[in-house]
Amino acid sequence: MSTYKQAIKLHPDPLAPYAISPGWQVGDLLFLSGQAAIDEQGEIVGAADFDAQLRQVFINIDRVLHAAGSSRDQIVKVTIYLTDMQNFPKIVQARKDYFTPPYPADTTVEVKALALPDLMVEIDVIAVV
Repeated sequence: MSTYKQAIKLHPDPLAPYAISPGWQVGDLLFLSGQAAIDEQGEIVGAADFDAQLRQVFINIDRVLHAAGSSRDQIVKVTIYLTDMQNFPKIVQARKDYFTPPYPADTTVEVKALALPDLMVEIDVIAVV
């Protein structure tokens, strides 16, 4: 028995230059690549502005989920990567702003750096479709 799997497609796809798929649907689950503050044209949004970057991350998450036929209320797990744990209180507030109870499972870690030097936050997602 074969499990259904399909790559999630975006047009334009800002991750294409990095040879990264925006995400995959495997059965009823969606696995999104880490979403950072990169707009549809591949430009960084909000260099040195954590709040602007966080907003763009959620715009990107919503865009990929929509392309897969899902939505933010179907997210079951997030992994959040921060380059500065001083921004953790903003993440706690973002959970309240961008999700409703019951909140997704969550892992938050501080990392030395993300893929591009100006990025401060990246979130990957597991959701249901």
